[in-house]
Amino acid sequence: MPGERNDPYRNFRFRVEVEGIQQAGFSEVSGFDASLAIIEYREGNETITPRKLPGLAKYGNITLKWGVTDSMDMYNWMQESIEGKIARKTVTIIAIDEEGADVATWQVIEAWPSKYTAPNFNGTGSEVAIEFLELAHEGMTRTK
Repeated sequence: MPGERNDPYRNFRFRVEVEGIQQAGFSEVSGFDASLAIIEYREGNETITPRKLPGLAKYGNITLKWGVTDSMDMYNWMQESIEGKIARKTVTIIAIDEEGADVATWQVIEAWPSKYTAPNFNGTGSEVAIEFLELAHEGMTRTK
């Protein structure tokens, strides 16, 4: 409609779905990006400026953060990887609008845990204990 305004979605309303894992929620998801390596090439008889060719696609590792609960699903996934049983999963990150509807989704393929960080504890602290899981993956697409 003419004059209708499309406000950007907020970054604090989201959910994450990990294939086969029931994790209640995450407090932060970060690091998902895609880039192409640049290969510079020049032959001796060309101008002094090299050509820039596309190289391999690279995907940054994704970090998931969540408050410690009695759920062991994410930790167990990491433990299986440590034991040599790499279980690659599809991870979907979903932005949610003010009304609770899914408005944007990113699908990460062939993800597997590459690093786990247990929470820090402090006898005088008052923060929530947070676990971290870093995921390596082989691609992401925006599906909505």
